[in-house]
Amino acid sequence: MPTPLDSQIFGPLFSDAEISQLFTDEAHVRALVAVEAALARAEARVGVIPQAVAEQISNAADAKMIGVGALNRGTMRSGFPIIALVQEIRRLVGEEAAPYVHWGATTQDIMDTACMLQVHAAGSLLDDRLHDLTQQLGELAHRYRAVVLAARTHGQQALPISLGLKIASWLAPMLRHRERLAEISARVLVVQLGGAAGTLAALGDKGLAVMEALAEELHLSAPAMPWHAQRDNLVEFAGWLSLVTGTLGKMAQDIILLAQTEVGELAESGEEGRGGSSTMPQKSNPITSELILAAARMNASLLSAMHHALIQEQERATHGWQVEWLTLPQMILLAGGALKHGLYLAKNLQVDEAKMCENIARANDVILAEAAVFALAQAVPRENAEALVKKACGIAISEGRSLIDVVRELSGGIVADGAVNWQSLAKPENYLGDTEKIIDRVVKSATKKGEQAL
Repeated sequence: MPTPLDSQIFGPLFSDAEISQLFTDEAHVRALVAVEAALARAEARVGVIPQAVAEQISNAADAKMIGVGALNRGTMRSGFPIIALVQEIRRLVGEEAAPYVHWGATTQDIMDTACMLQVHAAGSLLDDRLHDLTQQLGELAHRYRAVVLAARTHGQQALPISLGLKIASWLAPMLRHRERLAEISARVLVVQLGGAAGTLAALGDKGLAVMEALAEELHLSAPAMPWHAQRDNLVEFAGWLSLVTGTLGKMAQDIILLAQTEVGELAESGEEGRGGSSTMPQKSNPITSELILAAARMNASLLSAMHHALIQEQERATHGWQVEWLTLPQMILLAGGALKHGLYLAKNLQVDEAKMCENIARANDVILAEAAVFALAQAVPRENAEALVKKACGIAISEGRSLIDVVRELSGGIVADGAVNWQSLAKPENYLGDTEKIIDRVVKSATKKGEQAL
C-alpha cells in the first residue's frame, strides 16, 4: 500500500489539492531559491555585498533551471539539499556573482526560512477555507435555529435544543481558530538567519540589519534572535493545526452519531452512491466524517512528535529538525483535507426534522423532565416536584406514555388547577432558554470576523 498522502488514489481523500501543491519538491525548491535571492538583496541593502552582484543573483537564480535530481544526489551525500542548491545557483549566476551566493548563511537558515514561506502560504489558504466554512455554518445555524431535537448528554436524551444551536457549537471554536491564527502569525512566521552558531559573525556588525532586511524582503517577521534550536513557533502552529482538525472531528463525530440508522436525524448528503458498500446495497456510510475524524486523530498524534522535536541540543540539533520535516507537512495536508471535507458537509448536510420529532416522542418526551420540575416548583416545594417527576419518568418509560401526561395525572390534588400551563409545557420548543440569543451572538461574531485575514 502506498503512503496515503503521496498516493494518487488515496491522496485526495486526506488532503487539499491546492495546499498539496505547496509541498511538492518543485515548490520547496522555489522557496529555497527565493530565500537565497532575498538574502542577496537584503545584504546589498545594508552594504554587505555589492548591489550589482545582488541584482545578478536575484535575476539569474531561477528555480526552473535547477533540477530536483541534482538536489537529490547532493542530499544523499550531505543529508541536506543546500550544498547542491548553492552549487546550482552559483552555476546560474555566473563567475562574478557566484562567491556571494549564500554569503554568511548556514543550511538551516535557508531551510527554516523556506519552511516559513511555505507555512505562510499554507496558513493563508487554511484561513480562506476556515472563512468559507464559518460562513456556511453561520447560514446553517440561522436556517435551523427553530428546529428542535433532543440534546444528548452521556449518550442519553437530555433536554430540547435546536439544531441551530448545535451547529453554532461547531461554528464558535472555528471562529476562535481564525482569531488564534491572526494572533500567532507574528510569532510563527519569522525568518531564520543566524549563521553557523547563531552569532551572525560572518556578517560582522551588520548581521541583525541583514536579518531585518531579509524579513522585509520576504514579508515575514524578524525574531529577537536566531531560533535554530528554539522550535516553539513551529510547535505553536502545529498545535493550531491540531485544534482545527480536532474541532472538525467533533462536528464529524456528531454527524456520524446522528446519522446512525436508529437515529437518522442527519445525513452527510443526498449524493447518489456516496459512502456505498461493496456488498450491502442499503448502506450509505458517513465516509466524509470518517475521513475528518482520521485526520483529527492523526494530527493529535503527530503533535506529540512536534513536541518531542522541541528538545534540541546546544546551538544546533542532531535530529529534531528532521522529525519536523516528517511531521509538519503531514499535519498541514491533513488539516487542509479535513477543512475541505468539513465544507462539503456544511454545504450538503441533510436534515430530517420529522425524525427529530419522532425520536423525542419515541422516548416518551422525557427530555421535558427538567421543564416539568421547574414548572411544578412554582406550586410545590422543589424536592416534592423532583420526586413526582422522577416517579413519572419511570411510569412514562415502562408504559410508553407521554411524560407530561403522566406528570399531570400524578399531580392531581397536589397542584392547584391553573397553576401549570400543561399545553405549553408539553411542547419541547417552549423549553429552549436563550437558544435564539446564543445563536445570534455566534452568527453575528461570524459575520464580524468574515473578512479577517492572516
